[in-house]
Amino acid sequence: MLSVVIFLPVAGAIVLALWPKARESEAKWIASAVAAVTLALVTYLFVDYERGAAGFQYVNSTMWLESDVSTFTLQYLVGVDGLSLPLVLLTAFLGLIAVLISWRIDRPREYFAWLLVLETSLLGVFSALDFVLFFLFWEIELIPMYFLISIWGSGNRIYSAWKYVLYTFFGSAFMLVGILTLGFTAGTFDIRELGELEAIRGAIIPAWLIFTLIIAAFLIKLPIVPFHTWLPDAHTDAPTAVSVILAGVLLKMGGYGILRMSFSIMPDVARDASVWLAVIAAVSILYGAVMTLIQKDLKRLIAYSSVSHMGYVLLGASAVGSVGLTGASMQMFTHGLITGMLFVLVGMVYDRAHTRQIDELSGLAHRMPFLAAMMVVAGLASLGLPALAGFVSEVTVFLGTFERHEFLTIMGVLGIVLAAGYILWTIQRVFWGEADPRWEALTDATAWWERGPLLAMSATILAVGVYPAVMMDLFETGVAPIAERLG
Repeated sequence: MLSVVIFLPVAGAIVLALWPKARESEAKWIASAVAAVTLALVTYLFVDYERGAAGFQYVNSTMWLESDVSTFTLQYLVGVDGLSLPLVLLTAFLGLIAVLISWRIDRPREYFAWLLVLETSLLGVFSALDFVLFFLFWEIELIPMYFLISIWGSGNRIYSAWKYVLYTFFGSAFMLVGILTLGFTAGTFDIRELGELEAIRGAIIPAWLIFTLIIAAFLIKLPIVPFHTWLPDAHTDAPTAVSVILAGVLLKMGGYGILRMSFSIMPDVARDASVWLAVIAAVSILYGAVMTLIQKDLKRLIAYSSVSHMGYVLLGASAVGSVGLTGASMQMFTHGLITGMLFVLVGMVYDRAHTRQIDELSGLAHRMPFLAAMMVVAGLASLGLPALAGFVSEVTVFLGTFERHEFLTIMGVLGIVLAAGYILWTIQRVFWGEADPRWEALTDATAWWERGPLLAMSATILAVGVYPAVMMDLFETGVAPIAERLG
């Protein structure tokens, strides 16, 4: 069933590509049905998953390439564990959200086809257990992202699309060298077998260099300062649904890769690099928060806040312990929910006011009380209010990191203080204050395809905040083998 989940969206994309142009208006219903069925199947896997069992489940393995002159083989090998299954669920959930909020998009047949191809590539990244297969899914994601931004984006969309592709491709080139060196040295690309190696011996380059080559791609995707500049541009010019997927899922590819590949396969190098990773994380947290404070565009503001919040993923990982790794994993999941919801809200405001400039918006709560209430929920979750999803992940990161990196953890806590400042200040300026006469004609979100996604996301944020064990227990089982490898 896992393979069905992975390839169902691309099957829907093929149907849409062959769909008659005269019936293009039906594309949104086909895309919605495909995304909904995918989410239903993933939910079944999530409920059926044996939480007490160690290792990967729903494994599907087929020989892909077997060489007669070498010892290595390539496999179509997929499976999920406690680390990857919640991210697969997040991808399917935000995939359906992205389809619904694109209900009025132009050229829907092409748009939804690319969106479904993107979903398949993301599901494949989190499910692949062969390093070469992982790399292929990682690269496939670039194609739909380029077209979605360059065709349906706004502003300087061609520049932003190329910048995103070049940054990611630059990191991928390093990763490919590391993957091939690692695979040919170990004689396997099976991530499960690589995760059991005691040490990398006999490679033509040192282990620390292999580690650096592979983790470089993940740090760029996370992203960390100074390789973050592609993110604000991509978010600003991308359509709303693509911003939701970009912030909610694509950035998590970097965090997932760090935990699954870099830390699990080369734990000795990861331990030695932990201080440097914590320093990079603290710089990203504080720099992203300060830059967020000075933004005038709502989309760029949330984009820079993502740079700051994804720094907590790296900070938790740098603790190289079970608590910190669990916090980093939870931060990926909760940030995906919260920031995805923030981009949905900003998109709905822009569709009505046709501006994202904070200085031009004031008193919108008088005209859009529902959107204002949803923005308060997402904003408070983003700044880490207790009983909402963001709190438990950030606290777990701090608890896991403090013993190992005390000063840098304190720097991370300062990022939360700055987050409270820019979130509350932004909400106050945009939604409260004196009502601007220019916005008297604005209407609130009333359609089901607008309110439904927002209510579903806010309910999930509240549910995870009140009962985090539903996700944290899974993440703990997923990171336990990695923490054990790290010693």
